[in-house]
Amino acid sequence: MLIRYGTDKNGKPVKKALVYTKEEHCIPKSKIDFDAVHIVERLRAEGFHAYIVGGAVRDLIVGNTPKDFDIVTDATPSKIKRIFRNSRIIGKRFRIVHVVFGEKIFEVSTFRSIAEGSVGNDFGTIEEDVQRRDFTINALYYDPISEHVIDYVGGVKDIKKGVLRPVIPMERIFVEDPVRMLRAIKYSAKTGARMSFALRRKIRRSASLLGEVSPSRLTEELLKIINSGKSAQIVAEALDTDLYMSLQPAATGMMYEDKRFETLYMKRLSSLDELVQHEPDARLGQKLVFMIQDFIESLTDWKKELENRTPYAELYAKTWRECRNFILPMNPQRTELDFAIKTVLISLGVPVRTKKRKPRPAESKAK
Repeated sequence: MLIRYGTDKNGKPVKKALVYTKEEHCIPKSKIDFDAVHIVERLRAEGFHAYIVGGAVRDLIVGNTPKDFDIVTDATPSKIKRIFRNSRIIGKRFRIVHVVFGEKIFEVSTFRSIAEGSVGNDFGTIEEDVQRRDFTINALYYDPISEHVIDYVGGVKDIKKGVLRPVIPMERIFVEDPVRMLRAIKYSAKTGARMSFALRRKIRRSASLLGEVSPSRLTEELLKIINSGKSAQIVAEALDTDLYMSLQPAATGMMYEDKRFETLYMKRLSSLDELVQHEPDARLGQKLVFMIQDFIESLTDWKKELENRTPYAELYAKTWRECRNFILPMNPQRTELDFAIKTVLISLGVPVRTKKRKPRPAESKAK
């Protein structure tokens, strides 16, 4: 094992990070996306530092193949944009760059400063950037050229021990960004990393802070849960830590009132996870069916409605309004929610029409 040194304010050498060699971390280079390596090599060729960072490094260490490869560098967004023609700068406050290779998008960000805590928008150094990472298992930097993992916070040991430990001090981590609570339960459910009693208690006591988060961010986080293939485990954690009330208040309220509804809801999520694992590219509308099926079934006596010949358009309109309120604050694309509602109604014997999704250009070519 190697050690990376820096200097203190008096100029004396101090140990900054542990550096794990390829024989120690055992990351197979074959699992690293070729284009991600290319981005790092191009930045290095221009005189900048660059690393693969975060969840990708965590996944590689435990033997999984990452879905995304995020890259961090000391190059500013404008310089990154000049190096890569196939890129675009996004973000209003802290700008990052999306580098595009075909259908793949790589997020390239500049080291962040801790001058304004863990949510400021200034650029900084790698030593500062690591202090902006939420949990140690996501605060690792991988150099695909030397094949070294750089660890400032003990993240490799925490991965091996299966422990979820915050990098940011506990008194600040959730106050500065409440969404980190959702990330904590996601990481715990997806990786099996244990949360300490103190961390779990802090999340429960801070759960109300999610009420300050915008519906768009909550929607984004909930869609990640739906697409994770681990939604049943994540929602179980969210219920245990009182977070699901902010994500899906209507569903949570029904689960608190009726254990049978909770049992059915969780079974549906397990079925959703099976769908995601077998058909990861299934449309969102297919996935939303699992979240609203039991709610729609509880709305009325559907057999009686059909016997009474209630107009189908009326049944659809009422169901739409009820479902829209049921899933708030989540705000999925209207066509996908419409597909999900009509799919459930058809299963109940209400003959409404569903519109087929138009294939994307890539899908058309594939066919």
